[in-house]
Amino acid sequence: MSRLHRSRLHRVIPIVTVALLAAACGGSSSGKSAVSGSGATPDNHLVVLQDDKHLQNSDNVVAVVRIKVAKQPLIDALNKVDTTITQSDLVAMNKRAANHDDPATIAGDYASQKNLTAGVGGGSGKVVVGAANFSESEVLANLYVAVLKKAGYSASVKNVQSREVYEPALEHGQLDVMPEYAATLTEFLNTRINGSKAAPLASPDITKTLAALKTLAAKRGLEPLEPSTATDENAFAVRKDFAAANHLTTLSDLANYHGKLVLGGPPECPTRPYCELGLEKTYGIHFTGFKALDVGGPITIAAIRNGNVQIGLVFSSDPSLAGG
Repeated sequence: MSRLHRSRLHRVIPIVTVALLAAACGGSSSGKSAVSGSGATPDNHLVVLQDDKHLQNSDNVVAVVRIKVAKQPLIDALNKVDTTITQSDLVAMNKRAANHDDPATIAGDYASQKNLTAGVGGGSGKVVVGAANFSESEVLANLYVAVLKKAGYSASVKNVQSREVYEPALEHGQLDVMPEYAATLTEFLNTRINGSKAAPLASPDITKTLAALKTLAAKRGLEPLEPSTATDENAFAVRKDFAAANHLTTLSDLANYHGKLVLGGPPECPTRPYCELGLEKTYGIHFTGFKALDVGGPITIAAIRNGNVQIGLVFSSDPSLAGG
C-alpha cells in the first residue's frame, strides 16, 4: 500500500489536546534537547523535509466521478477546484477544521478567496458528493459542492464511512463524486480487481499512478479527473529550529547528519519500506534510535515538538504543519 494507515475518524486534533499530550510525553516545551548547543532560537513548530528521492507514492487529491455523470461542465468545475488547491492551502483548511470551523464555511471562504466560481456553468441535474468520515474529506466535498452549485447543478454532500463502503456506492450510483487520493485508491482498486497478491501499480510518479488509476477505475464505471498538487501522504517532520541549526530542507540532507537522530513512528515503522527501512535504504540516513508512537497523530507531533524524537512520521496535510 502507499502509506502507513491510521484511523481517520478523529484525525484532526484540537491544538489544546496536542498541548496536553505534549506535556504527557515528557520534556520541556522549549525542546532544548533538539537543538542543544546550536545557538538557534527555540522554535518547536514543525517543518516537513522534502522527499527529494521520491520514497512515497503519489497520494495526490483527485476527484473521482461516475462516468455516467462526467459531463464537461462537471469536469471543468471539479478540475478548477483541484488544480487550484496547493499543499499549503490544504494544510490551512485542515487547521481551520482542527479549530472546529464548519466544513461548509471553510469551503465557501476558500472558493470566494480563490474566485473558484467564476467562469463555471452549463451544468444541470442532481449530483451527490460523498464525504468520508474525516474532516479533510468533508471540506473537499463541500468545496466541490460549492463550485458545482455555481455551475448549475443541484449538488449536495452525503456523509459516508470507509472506502470499502463508499467505493461500491459510487459504482452503483448512490454517489456521483468522491474526493480521493490517487495512490491509495489505485491500490484499493488493484487488489479488488486483480486480487490481494497483485503487484502494486501506484508509484511516486503521479502521471504513472493516474494512468494506472484511470485503467482500473474505468472497469468500475469511474473516472479520476485532474489531480491536485496537494497530497495527504507519509511525510517526515522535524522542528524548525532543528532544521535551521543543521541546514536541513530535504531528507537527503539528513544523510550527512551524524548527531542524535531518534525516529518516531508507529510500531511497524522499522520494517516498512515507506518508513524507517525505506529512509535508510533510499536516503542512507543513520538513526540512533526508534520510538514507537502513533501513526502520524498527536503523540508523534508532541514528541517531535518536545525533542523526545528528532524526526517523526506525520501526514503531509496535517494541520500542525500550518504556519508558525
